[in-house]
Amino acid sequence: MPDENDLEIQLPAVWVGVDDAPIVFVNQFAAQVNAGEVTLTFGQASAPMLLGTVEEQKAQAAQLPFVPVRSVARLGLTPARLRELVGILQQTLNRADKQAADASQPPRRPAPKKPRR
Repeated sequence: MPDENDLEIQLPAVWVGVDDAPIVFVNQFAAQVNAGEVTLTFGQASAPMLLGTVEEQKAQAAQLPFVPVRSVARLGLTPARLRELVGILQQTLNRADKQAADASQPPRRPAPKKPRR
């Protein structure tokens, strides 16, 4: 039973400063679970610059111990928020797939109008 001294206030959440935040490309992802908390790490990797002939490029690549992944962001979430994020990502993927499918279809021509009598 709620206490008469409890005050419940509901306010809408409004995103502020979204247009000021940079959009950063990521192509590497890692996820960890520790003590019930989830950490998502987003990174960016690019192919190393290799110059010269194909043989020279192969020799240069053989000398590389690894391809660096630059960390862009690390986000901590509860499992409940992770489920919410997974749902949002699935909805976004569905919309992106639909847009891609729609874009690959030729434009539909309107049906010819029937002549008036």
